[in-house]
Amino acid sequence: MIKRSKYLKTSKKTHKAVQIFSKLAIMCVLTIFSIMIVLEKYETNAVKSEIIILLIIGIMWLGYRYLDVHHNEYTYEELLVVIWVPIGAVLCYILNVYGHLGSVLSTAITGTVASFLPVINKKSEYLKKIPPSIYCGSFVGMSSLEIAPSISFVITAGLLAGVFLLLSKSIFLGIGGKLGMVAFGGVLMVSFVYWCYLWLNL
Repeated sequence: MIKRSKYLKTSKKTHKAVQIFSKLAIMCVLTIFSIMIVLEKYETNAVKSEIIILLIIGIMWLGYRYLDVHHNEYTYEELLVVIWVPIGAVLCYILNVYGHLGSVLSTAITGTVASFLPVINKKSEYLKKIPPSIYCGSFVGMSSLEIAPSISFVITAGLLAGVFLLLSKSIFLGIGGKLGMVAFGGVLMVSFVYWCYLWLNL
């Protein structure tokens, strides 16, 4: 009984640590994303850029601190669900790059086709969970060749986005843009490693 109690305490601490890490990782991705957008928009006006960046960061962190957007009980997304993220990424990338359909049309086609999967078996709870994962992956696959130069890059970014989706099931509930943010996090991390690889001439 004592061993079980210790195991439960350790398990709760582990889940809590994963939850905190996931929240901080997502907030950092959002912060970096916001800074990149502002700097691109106001690259010639440093003062205005700094003010807007500080306002955005302040609002985001206040929202994180005071809005009720997280479950108290920490849960993970199913592995068989998140595995569809890299699949969606590859499908969208093929339509985008090799099909020359463009990023917007490619992700729209991928997401629309995915939305009809539950029709195959309306009683299946599993099929109902697949479309969001594929749609999340499509945001990875809509990256341009300058960002994602190969299929292997897209697969890796899709897998990493899948990990983020797996960990973030019970956080940032009801917040719009979560799937896009998860996809951006995967692309950002792989891009960072890729740029370091090029910079170091490995």
